[in-house]
Amino acid sequence: MVKKVSFSKQHQEISQIEVYYTDITEATREYFEPRTETLSERFLGYTISELNAERDERLEELDRTTSLSILSAIEAAFRIDYLQRCYQKKKDPLSRVFFKIHKLKGSNASFEDDILSAWKENSFGANKVLSDIKGAFKYRHWLAHGRYWEPKLGRIKYDYQSLYQLAQNVFDSFPFHGIDF
Repeated sequence: MVKKVSFSKQHQEISQIEVYYTDITEATREYFEPRTETLSERFLGYTISELNAERDERLEELDRTTSLSILSAIEAAFRIDYLQRCYQKKKDPLSRVFFKIHKLKGSNASFEDDILSAWKENSFGANKVLSDIKGAFKYRHWLAHGRYWEPKLGRIKYDYQSLYQLAQNVFDSFPFHGIDF
């Protein structure tokens, strides 16, 4: 008997990520606002351009870490769907493919090679979104593994806004089972 994954129910919804991103962006902008009465002592002696440069660095890092959260939410949705279809023994063609994968690999199925490939082979009209996901996950791998190499991301520049739009496309395009995103 295959051991079932216990779902933590701690995965993030993209709406939660959006609120976090907006709150922290606004707070960061306010924190770096060059008003004497609220400016932190840490910034004494900074020029306006130095202050703005540091603010922009913080906002860029927020963009990257929040982008990683969005991509994690996308992966979680696909993985939960994969497992739910297997646990519930769904009979549609995609679920049957997932069940075969699950018999071999259990919860260790490869996100890109197994789960996304099965979706590509068994869904209609979602190939563009699946292709976009695979491209975005090159960026995710770069973020998650320390950003120590020059990533080969093609012509697309990934950022919070583009990945948030991708996540919305994903949740609009796929009939996930057992997930509320």
